[in-house]
Amino acid sequence: MRKTTRWVGLDVHAESIAVAVAETDGPIRSLGIIPNRFESLRKLIKKLGPPSELTACYEAGPTGYVVYWQLTQLDVHCEVVAPTLVPTKPGDRVKTDRRDAEKLARCYRSGDLTSVWVPDEDHEALRDLVRAREAAKKDQLRAITASRSSCFAEASVLLRK
Repeated sequence: MRKTTRWVGLDVHAESIAVAVAETDGPIRSLGIIPNRFESLRKLIKKLGPPSELTACYEAGPTGYVVYWQLTQLDVHCEVVAPTLVPTKPGDRVKTDRRDAEKLARCYRSGDLTSVWVPDEDHEALRDLVRAREAAKKDQLRAITASRSSCFAEASVLLRK
């Protein structure tokens, strides 16, 4: 059974990750920004303590689930949370990476976050295939429409003569 003593909030971007930690009792600390690389995550986890005492979260977004897979590979419990369900205070409009990471750590510690289902690599590959097919069908439709438009334009020119 996992005994969590540190909740880690991660604000993940393509090139960087802002990190904040909430202890069981005490304030939330910002640990700064690390590069979005596996080696940097490994060093961070090693610095924070035993993986069995850590639990991490980050918002679902365009970066996908790579960070989730990397953290679970390091034996750290990780959850991907729905960004639309992260509680926000009215009037709190200033968004920075550090503040977002601290808010995630704080809300995660208090249990206010809702996690999303994380697909495994097979499901992710299937989703990529479906997206590629949809893009190809859109391209095909655009080409057909452009071709028909060109034909109608030429026909109208011929009819005017």
